[in-house]
Amino acid sequence: MFRIHALSAAQFQPLFDLSDDALAARDIRRVTADEANSFPCRVSLRDAEPGERLLLLAYEHHAVATPYRASGPIFVRQDAAEARPAIAEVPDQLRRRLLSVRAYGEGMMRIADVVEGHAVETLVAKFFARPDVDTLHVHFARYGCYACRITRAS
Repeated sequence: MFRIHALSAAQFQPLFDLSDDALAARDIRRVTADEANSFPCRVSLRDAEPGERLLLLAYEHHAVATPYRASGPIFVRQDAAEARPAIAEVPDQLRRRLLSVRAYGEGMMRIADVVEGHAVETLVAKFFARPDVDTLHVHFARYGCYACRITRAS
């Protein structure tokens, strides 16, 4: 069994109160979704609807003292409620995309593969069958952006 984890809304909400200039000074951009299924929020784990406002910012998703330390761009919807998927629940945002799943143990990448979102459970089970894997990171394969983290669940 596994659980998918969204990012915490609290760490991003204060940023929405900043001016565009203050955001730019932090390398953050305010954007408006202009197309359905194109702006995946990492807090709500759902795509923004056209017209919704988001922030586009760099996020350090793998803050470890190894060569695999990593960050990348993410979208966060304004006023997004933090998703809390049930055990083994895969949000539609992931089901509809080609995913890159990276398996880590002690901060080091142990194995990785690409899978269509509708079949992600099979790859998750394969990776968690390895004793040297403690967490998975999911990325949207086409753009390479971090999507979410997956841990074992009992």
